[in-house]
Amino acid sequence: MMFGSRAKTVLPTREEALPGREHRVFTVPATHTVLGTPLEGPWPAGTEVLHVAMGCFWGAERIMWRLPGVVTTAVGYMGGFTPNPTYEVVCSGNTGHAEAVLVVYDPARVSYDELLKVFWENHDPTQGMRQGNDIGTQYRSAIFCVDDAQRAAAEASREAYQQRLTEEGYDRITTEIAPASEFYYAEEYHQQYLAKNPGGYCGLGGTGVSCPVGVAR
Repeated sequence: MMFGSRAKTVLPTREEALPGREHRVFTVPATHTVLGTPLEGPWPAGTEVLHVAMGCFWGAERIMWRLPGVVTTAVGYMGGFTPNPTYEVVCSGNTGHAEAVLVVYDPARVSYDELLKVFWENHDPTQGMRQGNDIGTQYRSAIFCVDDAQRAAAEASREAYQQRLTEEGYDRITTEIAPASEFYYAEEYHQQYLAKNPGGYCGLGGTGVSCPVGVAR
């Protein structure tokens, strides 16, 4: 098992990951602090779900809940091996999880492609296991896809954005695009953190390069 600085920037294998727990050890709020909608499903008929990781999840969630057509958002841990992790163990780098945002949205009001555009433009997807001053595997950029259509759209948008970034002198995109695994909700105090703490930390910053929209469908 890895500990120390290397564990922060190298993903553990399933065998190296911490064992975790059978059940969640904290309570998730029933409703969204800003939107007043449920934080856990089942979701309303006709809605769809997006899962993304783009650095510290506090700022990423705020970006998403402000968008027209978004029904609810929540923060949690995704893409790792340790069941029911806590924030402390995710920060150790020994679970494999990324800080992720769950976005439930109405596709009649905002499309998956439009949400991907917001995702790409509001962080730097070329930084590997970091986002700005936040360093570690939990801060990596990722899109976790619920089906093949989402994956195809995500990959197409990545290629389109890579062209724009290359034109502007940026390195290759390091964003992970993977099938959605279980989304483990984060602790209550993390949910809509920047609504409860308006002056709180947000380390997100985009590249300033616009992303073509509507390229995937």
